[in-house]
Amino acid sequence: QVQLVESGGGLVQAGGSLRLSCAASGSIFSINAMGWYRQAPGKQRELVALLNSSGTTNYADSAKGRFTISRDNAKNTLYLQMNSLKPEDTAVYYCNAKRYPRSYWGQGTQVTVSS
Repeated sequence: QVQLVESGGGLVQAGGSLRLSCAASGSIFSINAMGWYRQAPGKQRELVALLNSSGTTNYADSAKGRFTISRDNAKNTLYLQMNSLKPEDTAVYYCNAKRYPRSYWGQGTQVTVSS
């Protein structure tokens, strides 16, 4: 099992920044990839950013140039730095870890961007 706990969400004005954190614990060895997803009200959950075990990143078009995914292996923590936030970034953000074939989710953290 892998446990994921997100933090860092909150209310911010448009143009502001937030950094989300995801602390991982449990059987975190051989995790293949970790990422951030988000789900806005009435919408499907969507990928925001992905970081695989080789260090390759993948971003949704909406996140490119504004968001940066990174990790601190010593702290077993994944981050999402979000800059130039827009009201359309408002959503619950979820941390995900993939250890194929299984996928693990955190409980989510709310990000609200006011205009």
